[in-house]
Amino acid sequence: MARLADYFMVVGYDPEKTGSGEGLGKIIQRFPLKDLDDTPFPQGIELFCQPGGWHLSRERKQPTFFVVVLTDINSERHYCSCLTFYEAEINLQGTRETEGEEDSGLIQPAEVFAPKSLVLVSRLDYPEIFRACLGLVYTVYVDNLNVSLESLIANLCSCFVPAAGGSQKLFSLGAGDRQLIQTPLHDSLPVTGTSVTLLFQQLGIQNVLSLFCAVLTENKVLFHSASYQRLSDACRALESLMYPLKYSYPYIPILPAQLLEVLSSPTPFIIGVHSVFHKDIHELLDVIIADLDGGTVKVPECIHLSQLPEPLLYQTQTALSLVLHPDLETADYAFPPPRSAVSHSKMLDKEVRAVFLRLFAQLFQGYRSCLQLIRIHSEPVINFHKAAFLGQRGLIENDFLTKVLNGMAFAGFVSDRGPPYRSCDLFDELVAFEVERIKSEESHSSKMLKHVRELAEQLFKNENPNPHMAFQKVPRPTEGSHLRVHVLPFPKVNEAQVQDLIQEGLAKNQSVPPATRIERKCVVPAGPPVVSIIEKSSTVFNSAQRLEVVRNCISSIFENKILETEKTLPAALRALKGKAARLCLTQELSLHVQQNRAILDHQQFDYIIRMMNCTLQDCSTSEEYNIAAALLPLTTAFYRKLAPGVSQFAYTCVQDHPIWANQQFWETTFYTEVQNQIRSLYLSAKEDNHPQHLKQKEKTSEGQAQEKTAMDLAAEQLHLWPTLSKETQQQLVQSEESMVFSQAIHFANLMVYLLVPLDTSKNKLLRTTAAGDWESGSNSVVTNSIAGSVAESYDTESGFEDSENNDIANAVVRFITRFVDKVCTESGVTQDHIRSLHCMIPGIVAMHIETLEAVHRESRRLPPIQKPKILRPALLPGEEFVCEGLRVLLDPDGREEATGGLLGGPHILPAEGALFLTTYRVIFKGTPHDQLVGEQTVIRSFPIASITKEKKITIQNQLQQSMQEGLQVTSASFQLMKVAFDEEVSPEVVEMFKKQLMKFRYPQSIFSTFAFAAGQTAPQIILPKQKEKNTSFRTLSKTIVKGAKRAGKMTIGRQYLLKKKTGTIVEERANRPGCNEEDDISVSDDNEMHPGGTLKASEKSTMEQLVERACFRDYQRLGLGTISSSSSRSKTEHFRITALNRMYSLCRSYPGLLVVPQSVPDSSLPRVARCYRHNRLPVVCWKNPKTSTLLLRAGGFHGKGVVGLFKSQNAQTSAPTSLESSSSIEQEKYLQALLNAISVHCKMNGNNTLTVRPTIALSPGTEKRASRMATVFKQVVPGHLDVNLSNSFARGGMWASLRSSSRFISTQMPFLDVGARLAGKDGSPSCTSRSAYFQNQLLKHQAALYIFGEKSQLKGFKLDFALNCEFVPVEFSDIRQVKASFKKLMNACVPSSVPADSEITFLKALGESDWFPQLLRMMQLGVVISELLENGSSVLICLEDGWDITTQVVALVQLLTDPFYRTLEGFRMVVEKEWLSFGHKFSQRSNLTLNCQGSGFAPVFLQFLDCVHQIHNQYPTEFEFNQYYLKFLAFHYVSNRFKTFLLDSDYERLEHGTLFEDKGEKHGKKGICLWDCIDKIHKRSPVFFNYLYAPAETEALRPNVNMSSLKKWDYYTEETLSTGPSYDWDMVTSKCSALDDCDQVDVSPSQSKRKIVWPCYDNINRVQPDAITSLLNEIERLENKLNQSPERWQPLWEKVKVNVKEDNRHDNHQRHPSGSSAIMTANLHSYQKRSLLHLPDSGLGEEHSSNPSPSNGVERRVTTLYNQFTSKNDENRSFEGTLYKRGALLKGWKPRWFVLDVTKHQLRYYDSVEDACCKGHIDLAEVETVIPASPTIGAPKHASDKAFFDLKTSKRVYNFCAQDAHSAQQWMDRIQSCISDA
Repeated sequence: MARLADYFMVVGYDPEKTGSGEGLGKIIQRFPLKDLDDTPFPQGIELFCQPGGWHLSRERKQPTFFVVVLTDINSERHYCSCLTFYEAEINLQGTRETEGEEDSGLIQPAEVFAPKSLVLVSRLDYPEIFRACLGLVYTVYVDNLNVSLESLIANLCSCFVPAAGGSQKLFSLGAGDRQLIQTPLHDSLPVTGTSVTLLFQQLGIQNVLSLFCAVLTENKVLFHSASYQRLSDACRALESLMYPLKYSYPYIPILPAQLLEVLSSPTPFIIGVHSVFHKDIHELLDVIIADLDGGTVKVPECIHLSQLPEPLLYQTQTALSLVLHPDLETADYAFPPPRSAVSHSKMLDKEVRAVFLRLFAQLFQGYRSCLQLIRIHSEPVINFHKAAFLGQRGLIENDFLTKVLNGMAFAGFVSDRGPPYRSCDLFDELVAFEVERIKSEESHSSKMLKHVRELAEQLFKNENPNPHMAFQKVPRPTEGSHLRVHVLPFPKVNEAQVQDLIQEGLAKNQSVPPATRIERKCVVPAGPPVVSIIEKSSTVFNSAQRLEVVRNCISSIFENKILETEKTLPAALRALKGKAARLCLTQELSLHVQQNRAILDHQQFDYIIRMMNCTLQDCSTSEEYNIAAALLPLTTAFYRKLAPGVSQFAYTCVQDHPIWANQQFWETTFYTEVQNQIRSLYLSAKEDNHPQHLKQKEKTSEGQAQEKTAMDLAAEQLHLWPTLSKETQQQLVQSEESMVFSQAIHFANLMVYLLVPLDTSKNKLLRTTAAGDWESGSNSVVTNSIAGSVAESYDTESGFEDSENNDIANAVVRFITRFVDKVCTESGVTQDHIRSLHCMIPGIVAMHIETLEAVHRESRRLPPIQKPKILRPALLPGEEFVCEGLRVLLDPDGREEATGGLLGGPHILPAEGALFLTTYRVIFKGTPHDQLVGEQTVIRSFPIASITKEKKITIQNQLQQSMQEGLQVTSASFQLMKVAFDEEVSPEVVEMFKKQLMKFRYPQSIFSTFAFAAGQTAPQIILPKQKEKNTSFRTLSKTIVKGAKRAGKMTIGRQYLLKKKTGTIVEERANRPGCNEEDDISVSDDNEMHPGGTLKASEKSTMEQLVERACFRDYQRLGLGTISSSSSRSKTEHFRITALNRMYSLCRSYPGLLVVPQSVPDSSLPRVARCYRHNRLPVVCWKNPKTSTLLLRAGGFHGKGVVGLFKSQNAQTSAPTSLESSSSIEQEKYLQALLNAISVHCKMNGNNTLTVRPTIALSPGTEKRASRMATVFKQVVPGHLDVNLSNSFARGGMWASLRSSSRFISTQMPFLDVGARLAGKDGSPSCTSRSAYFQNQLLKHQAALYIFGEKSQLKGFKLDFALNCEFVPVEFSDIRQVKASFKKLMNACVPSSVPADSEITFLKALGESDWFPQLLRMMQLGVVISELLENGSSVLICLEDGWDITTQVVALVQLLTDPFYRTLEGFRMVVEKEWLSFGHKFSQRSNLTLNCQGSGFAPVFLQFLDCVHQIHNQYPTEFEFNQYYLKFLAFHYVSNRFKTFLLDSDYERLEHGTLFEDKGEKHGKKGICLWDCIDKIHKRSPVFFNYLYAPAETEALRPNVNMSSLKKWDYYTEETLSTGPSYDWDMVTSKCSALDDCDQVDVSPSQSKRKIVWPCYDNINRVQPDAITSLLNEIERLENKLNQSPERWQPLWEKVKVNVKEDNRHDNHQRHPSGSSAIMTANLHSYQKRSLLHLPDSGLGEEHSSNPSPSNGVERRVTTLYNQFTSKNDENRSFEGTLYKRGALLKGWKPRWFVLDVTKHQLRYYDSVEDACCKGHIDLAEVETVIPASPTIGAPKHASDKAFFDLKTSKRVYNFCAQDAHSAQQWMDRIQSCISDA
C-alpha cells in the first residue's frame, strides 16, 4: 500500500519580502507538521507553486491547476499538484476611506489580489485524483460548505492506495464526494492518458521524431508553452515514448523563473519553461528548443542529430502517418470511402506508443544474446557486449545506435532487464517473440495496423483494466464563484485537530491487513539471436569457395606440401578479407592443437604466422573482437623449437596489431570467458548431484544440459537461491569469486605475452602513448616506436636492466593493472585478491622479458627465409649505382590495372624485389608476388630529377601481414612508387638512401646533373662564383617590399639603379601578386650584371656563334631583316636584327639577337626596356609569310607610379627623377615606331589587308572567319570589365564595341562568368543578322596591332597616341593555379591509394583538377590570335613576366599558323627559339635547383605539349612527328638526361659554357643535347615519325576549341612495368632490338603463338607494332639475313610513297587531282578537316562557326564521316538542279548546285555541278515548312514571280529561286514529301 498524499500545504504571498520588484511566497501551513520517516519534505516548493514568479494582480483570475515534478536525492519523483487562486491582499489595499463612508459601514471592494496555492505532494502519479481532491478543498472554502477543512485534510493525508496490479480503491474525503483510484496493471509501463496524441498534434511527426532521437542520444531538450499543463504533458509524453528505456537525467517539466540558470548545465535534460521566458532561452547554443504552441523545433547548428537507422526510420514514419492521418491513403481516391474514424484520443495515444514499442523491439532485437553473465550470486552481474551487438546488427558505422548503447538509459536497461529471472512485461514478450512478425509486416500496411492496434489494446488495458468504472462524484465550486466580491481569505486550519485526526486515520488503516501483492517472477524469454538490420545479399558471394581455399591451404601447410602451399597462399590471404574465412581459419587451426600445444617446423610456423597476421589485420573494427579472441589461445598454442630449451611461440610474431592495445577488446574477451566458466561450473555441479538410479536418463538430460545457455542456468539458480541455506549461498558466492579471480590471473598472463615485444629494445606495441590513450581503450595507436638500440637489451653480466626496458615493463604493468582493476571491481572480486594480483603482475612481466631474451637471441640466428634473388637492373650508358639494392615490396597504389582491377587480369603487384638509386634514376626491379603470374620481371623507374614529393609512410605489408616502414615517392613523369622496406633493411640505411636521393634531386651545380656527369668521375666543377654585392641594399629592398605589400599596394614594380662606372643596369626582381613566390626578392647571381669582362668568349666569337642559334636561323627563314650597321642598311627594310643584347646587357632572359623596328636606334632600347618587367621589351618573334603580319612578345608593363615607390626611399639611387617619365615617352615612341613599321611593312609586301577593305568584305571566307573569331574572342576576353574604356579606345574599335558598349553587353550578349564562357557555353544565341553585324564591325574597325595584356594593365596603359592599336585584356591562370591544378591531376592519374569514397571516380577527379579549363583557355587564345594574324592584324602578347603563358601562346600560335613548325625540324626550332632562347625558366619551374626547392612543380611546358597533343588529335595528318615524340619531350624535359632544358636562359647557359658547342673541349664536359639524340634515333628508326603525315596546303589550323573536344593524354596514365618507361631505352636499343626481332620472328612461322598483351605491363607499341613499322622491321631483318647493309628507313618510305602515287595516277585520274603525297586516300583531307566544315556562304556558315556548342561538333563529325566514305559520283541523289539562293542579310543571290539526298535526309549544295566538295547542307530534320514566296530586291532579273519559295528551318529562313515556276513547284513537292516521309 502507498500513501495517497505525503504532505498538504497552503502557500501564500509573502508581503514582508518584496525586494527588487519580485514578490516571494512562503509556506503558511503544512500537514503533517513533522517530516515523515520515508519521505523528506520537498524543499523550494514556494518557487514551484508560481513558476512565473509571485506577482500581485489587479483583478480576480480563474483558479489554475498544474502538476510539478520534483526529483529527490535518491532520484525518486514527487508529484506536487498546485491549485492556485487569488484572494484580496488585506495589507496592501488603498487607504482612501473618508469619515462618511466609514459611518455607513460599507466595505470597499478590494483592488489588489495576491495568489495563494493549495499544494499536495505525493509519490503517486494520479493527476486527475489530485485535481479533484484539491478542487474539493477549494470548493468547501469558496462555497462555505458545511464541512470542516480539518477533517478533509486529515482524510487526504491518511488515505492509502493499493500498489499496482489493476486493483481499484473507492474513497471519500467526507464532503459528499465519491472517488475511485484505478491502479495500472504494470508499474513498469508508463501511463500517458492522451498526452502523446497531444504532443503529435502540436509538433507533427517529423519534429517529434527529432526530439525522440535527441533524447535518446543524450541531447538537451527544452519545451516552451504558455500553458503549464501542456508542458507537463509534453514532457510526460516524450519520456513515455522512450519506454523500455528510462530517462535518468534531470527531468523538470516546469522550471520556475528563479532557476533558469539550470538551463546552462552541462548534462542532458528535458525541461519545460513558460513562453514568457522565451527571450531568455534563445541564447542557448546547445539546446534543442521545441515551441509547443507554434509547433516548431529548433536544432542549433552545432548539434548533429543522429537519425534512426534506415529502414527503421522510414517504417516508423510510415506507421505514424497511417495511425495519425488515416485519410492520407485514400485522399486521392475517386470514390473515397466514408471517413475512416480516427480512434478516440486515448486509444490513438496508445497506437502511437505501440509504433514506438515496435521500433524498440526491432532496434534491440536479440539483445539478450549479447548479454555476458559475469556473476550469478549473490546479485547477478551482467555486461552487455556492445561491439558484438553492433557488428551483428550491421550497424558499426551507425552513430545513432552507438550513442544509444553508450548512454545512461541503456546502462539502466541492461541492469534492469539483464537478469534472466524477474517479472516480465509487454516489451519482453515483444522483443522475444514478435520481431519476426514485425519484419514480415513491413510492406502490408493493413497487417501492420492490426498489430499496432493489438499492442495499443494492451497498453490501454494497462491503464483502464476495468471497463465498468464505478460512479464518481466530486462537488465543484459554483460558476463564477471566484468573482465574488466578499470572499474571506482562506482560513487558518486548526493544526492540532488535523494532527489528531490523521493519527486516528492511520490507526484505523493499520488495523486493516495490508493487501500485499507478490511479484510474479519468471524466466525471461531469450528470443532469437541478433540478426542484421539490413538484408545483406551480396555477402553470400562465393564464400564457400573461399573457405575451401583457406581449408586446403591450412591442410597443405600441416601436411608439409610446400609447393602446394606457395601456390594457394596468396589466394588464401586474399580470401581472409572475408569474415567467414577468418572464422574458418580459427576453427581449422584449433583442430590441429592437442593438449593446448602444437609444435611446428620453421616453414610451417612462418605460414601460420602469415595467415594469423592477415586475419588480425582488420580486427581493429570492434565487430571482429570475436576473431581476435578466438586466435588468442592459438597464439599460445603454436610454437617452434629454436634451440634446446628455447621455444618461440606464435604470439611473439603477431604483436603488431592495434587490437592487443585495445582495452575494450580485453574486457569483452574476459567477460565471455568468465561466462563460459560459470556455465561449466553450474553444469558440472548439476551432474554431480545426479543420484545413481537416474543413470539411464542421463543421456537425455545431458543432451538438454548441453543446450542450456549460461542465462538459462542463471535463471534456475536465481529461482533456487531463496530456498538455499546460508552456508550453501556462501559457498556458491565463494566458488564464483575464485573462478573469476583465476580467469583474471590467466588473462594477466595472456596480456603479458601479447604486449611485451620480442625485441624489448624496439618497443613496438605500447608505443609510448600518453596514458590518456589507454584510458579510453582507443584503437588509435600512435606509431612512434622508441628508437631502440639494436644491442642486446639486458646486460646479463651485471644484472642491471637498461632504462628503456623499464619503460616497456612499466607501460605493460600499467596497462594490465588498469584492466585488472576495472574487470575485478565490476565482477565483485574481493579486495585482497585484487591486491595480490597487483603484486603478481610486475613479477610476471619481468620473468617474461627474461625468457624473451633467449628467444630473441636464438630467433636472430635462424637462417633467413629464402627470399627471391635481387635482380639488378640494366643501366644506361654512363649511369652508375649510388645505392645498392634495398630489399622492398612494391605496394599497389590507387591505379588498378596492375592489381587485376575491373578488367581482371593478373596480379602483377604487389611485387617483391629491390629499390636501387643510380646517378639518374630511382629503379625498382623485382618479381610479382603472386605465384600464378609466372616469371615476369617488374620494373618501375623514373628520373631522380622529376621527383615532386617523397614521404615516409607505414604500409600494411600484404605478405608478412605486418605494418612496415615504407617510402612513397611521386614523380612528375606521372609515376608513383610505394614501397615497404624489408625487415633486413635498417632505418639507418633508409635514411642514407633518402639523403642520397635528395642530394641527386637538387645537385650542387648543373655539372653534377646526369646530363653532364654521366660516366664521369671527374671532380665536381665549381660554378662561377656567386658574387654578392649590396648586401645591405638587398635586405633593405626586402623590407621595403614587404612593407609595401603589407600596405596593400597592388603591384610592386622593379627598381633600377644606374651605376655610373659601368653604365649597366642592376635589375631588382620583386614580387607582384600575380607573380609566384619563387621570384624571390633578392639580387641573386642571375639578376646581377657583371661588367663586360666576366663573359668567357670574346665579343667577336660570340657574334659568330649567335648567328648559328635557332633564333637567327628562323629570322633568316622568315626574312625579318639583317644584321648590319644602320648606315649600310637599305631603306626598304622596316625591321632589323640588333645585336645590342649579344652580351645580355639589355635583357638577361632574351636571346642575343633581337628583331626591332628599323627606325629605333640601339641607344634608346635600354630606356624602352625599362618599362617592361625584367626588361623584356616588345620584339618581333614571327612573321606570317602570307599576310606579312607580325607576332611580337614582351613582358608585362610596369605599373605606373609604382617604380617611384622605391625611388624616394632609396638613397643609393643616382638616377635623375625624370628617368621614369622619359622612359614612358620612349615606350610610346617605340610603340609608334612599331606601328608605323607594321603598317608600312604590310603595304610593302603588297598584301595590304588594312587599307583595301572592300576586297575582304567580298571574300566570303574571310567574313566567316572573322565572325568565328569574334565568337571565340567572346570566350577569351572577360566581358565583365567595368573599366571605363573611353580613353583607351578613342576610336572605339571592334573589341571595344564588344566590351564597352553597354547595349551589346546587356541586351544581345549576356556575358556569363568567364569560366562558363571558357567552357564553351557561350551565352549568346547565334542569330544571323547580329553576327553579320559583328563581322561588319570587325572589318570596319580592325586595328593594325592588338596588344594582349593583363586586365590590371588596362588602367595604366595609355593609347591616346596610338592611332591604330588596341589593348585586349585577357584572363589566364597564374602559376599558382597551374601548380595546384597539376597536383590534382597527379592525384587523379597516379593516386597513392584507392579512394575510400566510391563516388570519386577517375573521371571525376580528372574533372576537378581544373587542368582542362586551363588548356582550353590557352588554345582559345592561340586560335584567336592566329585568326587575327590571318586577317591582317599584328599582335603583341605581353602577359605576366613574358616567359610562361606568353611563351605557351606564342609557340602555339606559330604552330597553328605555320606548317614549318609542324615538322620535326620546325618543332625543334620553335622550342629552341621561343622556350629556350626567350628565357622560359625551365630549372625553376621544374624545381631543378636547390633554391627553388620548396616552390612546387609548375609544368608550363607540359601544358604546351598537351595542347599540341590536342591539336594533333584533331589534325593527325598535319604533323610530321607522332604523339610518341611529344611524350618523349614531356618525359625528358624534367629528366635531366640532356643538357638542353637545364638552366633558365641563354645568358645562364652562356655563363656556364653550355650554350655553344665548343669544338676544342672533349665530349665529357659538353653534355648530351636532346635534339642530336632525337635526330640520331629518327635516322635509325621511324619511332618519332607520323605515317599519316600529308600536309594540306591550307590556311592555319583551326582546332575545335570547346571542352568536349579535349581528350585525356595517355601519357598521364600509361605505364610499362616490363621495362620501365620506354623513353630511356629508345636511345639504346638499336643493337638489341634487331636481335629481339629475330628471336620473335624465328618462332612465329613454326607455331603461331598467341601473345597476351597486358595493358600496364607490356609496351604495346613494341609487342603489337602497327603494320607499317612491322613491315619495315621485317625488311630490315631480311636484309640482315642476306648480309646486306640495311637501307635507312626514310629513303625506303619515300620510294613507297612515290610508287603509290604512280599507281594511283594510272588508276584514277580524277581521284587524285592534287597528286597528294599519300598512302592515304583522297578523303584524308576531309578527315583532317573534321573539326570544321568550311562553308563559303556566310549565311549557312554562321550556324556552324559562331556557336561553339558541342552539338555542332557532333554534327560536323557525322557529316565529315559521310564525306570520308562517299565520293561525288556514287552519292544518293534523289533530285538535283540549280537554284538561286540568297545569302544572309544584305547579300546577293547566287546560283548553286543543289542535291536533295533522301538517304541522309539533307539538302546539300555545291558551287557548281563539277564541284566534288560539298559547300554545306541543310538538315531536313530541322525544316519546318516549305512555302511559295514573293520576289525580293536583288532577285535574278529573268525569274518569274512564281519561281520563288522559302524554306523555313528551326534556325532561320532560306530564300530560293528556281529556273521557272514549274521547277519551283517540283522542288517544293520533293522537299515536302521528304519531310512528311520522315
